[in-house]
Amino acid sequence: MDAKISSYPPAGQVSQLKENSFSFFALLEVKNQDAHDPWEVAVWHSSTNGNWTETLLSPISTTDCPSSLQINSPLYTPLYFCAPFSVSSPLNFTLKFRNSPNQPWRWSREVSGTADGIVVVNPQIPINETVIELSDIIHDLNPDLRVRATASQTPRTQLWTINATVGPAEGDRSTYDDVDLGIPWSGPLRYFALVRHASPWLGPRHGNGSFILDKDAVMCSFLNREGKHLVLLGVSGREDVMTLLRSSDSGYVKIHMRNDAESETSGLVLAAVGDGFESAIAAVMYHARNVVLATGNGDSEIARELQTLTDDVKPEWYENWYDGLGYCTWNALGQRLTDEKIIDAVEALSKDRINISTLIIDDNWQDIDYEGDDQYQYGWKGFEAEPTGFPRGLKDTVSRIRSKHPNIQSIVVWHALLGYWGGISAGGELAKTYKTVQVDREDSNAQGPMIVICKKDVGKFYNDFYKFLSDCGIDGVKTDVQYMVDTWVSAEHRRELTEKYLDTWMVAALRHFSIRAISCMSQAPQHLFHQQLPRNRPVMLVRNSDDFYPDIPDSHPWHIFCNAHNSLLTQHLNTLPDWDMFQTDHEFAGFHAAARCLSGGPIYITDVPGKHDIDLINQMTGPTPRGQTVIFRPSVVGKSIDPYTSYDEPSVLKIGSYNGRAVTGTPVLGVFNTSRQQLGELIPLSRFPGVLSTTKYVVRAHRSGLVTSVAYPSSPAVMLRVSLDVRDYDIFTAFPVAQFQSETNGRIYIANLGLIGKMTGAAAILTYQSKLLHTGRVFFDTRLKALGVLGVYISDLPNMSIERDFMITVLGEPIPTHTVNINSADDHVLNIDVETAWREMGLDSGWSNEVEVKVYFDIEHP
Repeated sequence: MDAKISSYPPAGQVSQLKENSFSFFALLEVKNQDAHDPWEVAVWHSSTNGNWTETLLSPISTTDCPSSLQINSPLYTPLYFCAPFSVSSPLNFTLKFRNSPNQPWRWSREVSGTADGIVVVNPQIPINETVIELSDIIHDLNPDLRVRATASQTPRTQLWTINATVGPAEGDRSTYDDVDLGIPWSGPLRYFALVRHASPWLGPRHGNGSFILDKDAVMCSFLNREGKHLVLLGVSGREDVMTLLRSSDSGYVKIHMRNDAESETSGLVLAAVGDGFESAIAAVMYHARNVVLATGNGDSEIARELQTLTDDVKPEWYENWYDGLGYCTWNALGQRLTDEKIIDAVEALSKDRINISTLIIDDNWQDIDYEGDDQYQYGWKGFEAEPTGFPRGLKDTVSRIRSKHPNIQSIVVWHALLGYWGGISAGGELAKTYKTVQVDREDSNAQGPMIVICKKDVGKFYNDFYKFLSDCGIDGVKTDVQYMVDTWVSAEHRRELTEKYLDTWMVAALRHFSIRAISCMSQAPQHLFHQQLPRNRPVMLVRNSDDFYPDIPDSHPWHIFCNAHNSLLTQHLNTLPDWDMFQTDHEFAGFHAAARCLSGGPIYITDVPGKHDIDLINQMTGPTPRGQTVIFRPSVVGKSIDPYTSYDEPSVLKIGSYNGRAVTGTPVLGVFNTSRQQLGELIPLSRFPGVLSTTKYVVRAHRSGLVTSVAYPSSPAVMLRVSLDVRDYDIFTAFPVAQFQSETNGRIYIANLGLIGKMTGAAAILTYQSKLLHTGRVFFDTRLKALGVLGVYISDLPNMSIERDFMITVLGEPIPTHTVNINSADDHVLNIDVETAWREMGLDSGWSNEVEVKVYFDIEHP
């Protein structure tokens, strides 16, 4: 009896529902020869009374079943079952099935390895309409802590500040202290934390029951059985205190503090409780921003210059910097860069018609002393590029690239915040030019002394260096190894130099390169709160997780999972998340490409010259009317929609995003199999971010091109049957439909599908409107940021004629008939090949860099 089973709500996960009553769906996939057996599926469930009972699900017809937008195995037949459920308390459940009443039951956990599922229902009374004390939420709350309720900026939440006293640093030694906080919910149903996965990086941790962490956390969230979420946030960088969260052996949350200040002060933890995770984390992050601004000196010279430089940034600069395709030399060209390696790589890209707009010259272009055992010991000698690899200097290399490749708008170079991994070379020109200081480090990788520019000369150092780069034709920087300031042993050095380096670097970067700067290895707590949270500066690109490691297979699923969960916090920073470069000629290339498109951040490739997947690159990018290549970034950053589902559970990773305005925008959901086994799941449209229950949608799958019928989110027709092999992925986009009433053909629905063939082609839509003209024709008008194939969903298209019923123009000119056809995957989709039409018609956009497409069609067709 070979069968696979999946359900909604899913087994092995916690599902939080808004209503007490819901329909329980199960999908049984059986071998074709067994499809006519009298299969039975039952839900085995219990509530808070602890008694388990069985509910048999009823078979449902194919007309009422979920949709499949994937090409499924021809060897299996899907069988659907359903039953109404009503719950008044949390529900634990599992599934069982058999192929006849006289056969033994098989349990889902035996087939798929999934644990019991849990259903919790949102509280009937919103959190902010009840009076709650923090001691009601955190069991055994430490009475020595100073707890104060404060106003929350987020609806349906309550907020508290928690202060714990920590003593002064003793001489040059920081004071450390651990203080018990208590046990959230007297023991949570599930918890999720973002820990210091490594000194420079955040990473997710999950669990259920007793709270156990292997590393210190910046943020922890706890879900209880009533569907309430408690989020705790340790605020760092305030008064030279770092505040993190730990677990005790008995499941308590502990506040861990490090005080670098010379006076007694306190560590700050923010606590918020809400009916949803997103509202609770928003409450603590909004308040943390206010705290950071209140404790900073708003009249300081740094703050004034930041504001001035921010005011000078023009909105279009963001698009030019973020939206182009980038190329990075790091994995592509290896160690010990040379000018010829870089120039050859750019030539190879051009030969393969890969049109990049940003070139990042990564580590190993600098003049380094190579003294010591590894890069953490190497020091930087001088501004000019390494003389052997760049014999004619950096300026000559940049000049040659720009002269032959004018499409490259930005050339960016890498450097460490402190110069290089090991700081400044003691015998180099920089050490002779600027005053330096020796600092000691203590970290898993970085040990021992290093030389850095002293406080007095940091500003001069950055201005001189960035002026040199600007004179060479460099117009951006990737500033790496920023966490190194947090590895210093001395409290005095951290106290005097950390903010000095972070502030001076940001001002210098803005002054010389405007917004063209990438912050990397900068997820140390002080950086998150001091540098990345405030909004009195432009949005900055910041690396969102550890690196892409092409040669470590197990790192790739984790990389996507980690970024998706880190974004649950970093979405609230004044940053754009950078999910790192990747290679298109790689076994996980599609996996990474889909994640980058959903991320809402930049896309860089690091292909070995000549080794590219052109089709994959074309799925991520498109040409503009002016010949530039752009990516399609959704307007909302991608993030996990299941914060409490762990990496080790056999569950589909779901990354949600959204593009456009509220109500009229397009929800997007990426699905990834990060496990080591085939996975299946039923996903309702209501789980897509930004979906409205009162709006009808069609959902389209990127990989197959298949489209659902028109339906409200509550309809089974837009519940998706998802099946993913190991390393498999897909992207589903929900498009709101417009409705028109025809006298001869009844109700007709249309939707703008954006550029089909692109992973996030909905993000190519700049504006869109549709209306019924007095002539009886529908007018469909859209502006696109790039050329490609525009898809238009029309419910009655199978009964229409392109030649008879349609008139389509680009820039007001009728396009050739052969550039319009019916989509081969779904005959309700009209393909308009705008790129081919543009080229054949010899169109010119003039001053504009967008393209307008107008479609007129007759809904009163015969």
